[in-house]
Order: sequence, then structure tokens, then C-alpha cells
Amino acid sequence: MASSSKRPGSPAERLSAALKAVVGDRTGGLHEPVFGGNEKDYLAECIDSGFVSSVGAFVTRFEHELADYVGAPHAIAVVNGTSALHVALVALGLRPGDEVIVPALSFVATASAVSLAGGIPHFVDVSQTTWGIDPDYLREYLKTCLRREGASYVNKNTGRPVTAIVPMHTLGHPFDGVGIRAVADEFGLAFLEDAAEALGSFSGEVHTGLAGHAAVFSFNGNKTITTGGGGAIVTTNPELAAKVKHLSTTAKVPHPFEFDHDAVAYNYRMPNINAALGVAQLEQLPQFVKNQRALHRTYQEALDGLELGTLRSDTPGTRSNYWLQALLLREEIAPQRDEIMTACLDNGVPVRPLWKPLNTLSPYAQCPSADTPVTRDLYARVICLPSSASLAW
Repeated sequence: MASSSKRPGSPAERLSAALKAVVGDRTGGLHEPVFGGNEKDYLAECIDSGFVSSVGAFVTRFEHELADYVGAPHAIAVVNGTSALHVALVALGLRPGDEVIVPALSFVATASAVSLAGGIPHFVDVSQTTWGIDPDYLREYLKTCLRREGASYVNKNTGRPVTAIVPMHTLGHPFDGVGIRAVADEFGLAFLEDAAEALGSFSGEVHTGLAGHAAVFSFNGNKTITTGGGGAIVTTNPELAAKVKHLSTTAKVPHPFEFDHDAVAYNYRMPNINAALGVAQLEQLPQFVKNQRALHRTYQEALDGLELGTLRSDTPGTRSNYWLQALLLREEIAPQRDEIMTACLDNGVPVRPLWKPLNTLSPYAQCPSADTPVTRDLYARVICLPSSASLAW
């Protein structure tokens, strides 16, 4: 039991001091990459090969090793997570004007990809438990706002078809993918998992990304592993995998020399030099996740007794990668959120809030939306903490 001596000072002072004691001067960012393996060797090998663009041995190797780690038979590496979402939605058959169910609590790329594919985001709330979409809530909401027309469902208010859902594993914490898949199948929705933040996270013994028709991961510089910039689509469906690969490679028809393209498509394939970095990072992924989970325990000890709120921990039955550590402030402290973050930043501790709810952003303010009280509450109360794997070394 922590002593009361840990509690003097304002909430801003208490959190700033506690976090500084954990991170010291070791971090300049919220989640910095760690390069402690074969990165330089593989990059040199890639450069020496002359294949630094979207063709090369490291692309194939990265895709195979990523698929093996996740447990999916197919992985297609692309230039970033947004492009992964975009091309996956197109490959899944999203049509211009279709509505897509999207959590109001997510990074903007989830909604942007829907718009880029010609769809219209339809925002729903998230669960206070998982911070992702809850299957029971989703089923009841869809029963209320959709009507059946033939083999499909349309929004009662707009008359537009609702054809897909893109839930996100928020901060790396898995939502109930099996439950969401059941609802998606019930309403005929294509189910694309936004697992951008969830590489290394599991529901039971199953890695994130295997419940949906497809899933995407991001390898931006702030993710658990990085390729500098990059993303990937994984799927168990060989036809869908072939379509994603074709569309992300400019829909070029194989030929010894002719440039023949059979669809409007995208130049989205990951360059070999980025994949070389990714192969080296994948080799270290288990240690990165181990460190991020150890960092969570360190934060639990540091924040114990400060009476500031609750550190986001594993949902029962899941094992998070703890991509970003997050503190849910007590309700009475929440109005001081900005003051607390400012104190941390002034003390050299990088923190940030969650993303602004997507249904409040100007590009999406007129899109269909459920009421989203949980999203609003989490946005008002959550502070994300320094989370680099290097902090646990």
C-alpha cells in the first residue's frame, strides 16, 4: 500500500514528477523506435543488391515472416497504414456512396481511408471496457438504424447501403473480434480490422487481425516495429490477397515487357529498403513487446497511491502489446487534463491526449453518427504516456 507521502501537490505536479522518475531524460518522443539489431547490416545488403524500390528479396521475406508471426497465410506489404486501409476496402468491394461503420474513437486514417475509397464514414461509439466497438452494442445499434432491402442493409435515414465495418484495436488493446465478426456476418458487412497499433497483441492465443476478412498493420516510426514508413494487409483469403497485391502494384498484368494494366489501381507496394529495416525489426518484436509490458508494470508501481486515475490494463482474455500506455483520469480531475499535460511537457515528459473524436472533425461533421458518450468521456480523461520499448531497458 502506497503511503500518503506520495500524494502532496496538485495532480499536475504528482503526475509530472512520477513520470519523470520513470523516463528521466531518456525519451524525446511518445514512442521512439529502437534500432538494436541487424538494421544496418540488412540496409547495406539491400543497397549493395541494387534493389531498393518495390521489388526485392527483403519485401518477400518481410511478408512471409510477418504472416508467420501473425498466423495468417497471406501478407502484402505497402507504403503505410492508410494505403493499407484504402486498398483493402477497395479489394473488399466498397462502392462509392456506401456507408462504412467506423469508431468515433480512432486515428483519422480510419475515416480518411473510407473517404478515399469513395465511402462515407458512419460513426459509432466504443466500449468503456475495451475502448473498441462492442459487439452487443453494435448489434442493437444496427437493428435500430438499418433496414433490409433484398440481400443488403441500408441506413433508414439516408437510404445508403451500409456494407463494411472498420473497428480499431485502440492503443494495441484487442476488441472482441469474434463477436464483431458474428455481427458483421449477420448484417452482411465486410469486416476490416484496423490493427495499425496492435502488432504483438492477442485475444487468447489468437493474434489480432485474424477475425476479420482482412486486417491492416502500420509500421510508422512510432509503432512497435517500424519500416520507416509502411503498412501491411493480412488475410486468410487467397483470392482477396491476390486482389490486394494486384491493386497495390498498379494492376499490372504480368508480361515480360509490356506495360498492360487492367484496373484503376495504386502504386502502394513497400520498397525493398523499407522492408530490409522491417525484417530486422521483426526479429526483435518479441523483446519489444516484452519491454512494453514491463514498462506497464513500472508505471503501475509509479502511479500507485497518487489517486490520479486508472492505468489502462489488459482486458480479461487479452494480452496487449501496450503500444501506448494510457492513464484514465478520475472524473473529478478530468477538467485539469490540459494543465496536467502542460506540466508534464514543461518537465520534459512527452504526453498527449487521445485523438479528437472523428465525428467532431470538420471533414466528417456531417457524416452519419450515433451518439458517442463513451468516446467523448475517454477523449476528456485519457492521457497517453511515454511508451518506447527502450524505457524498459
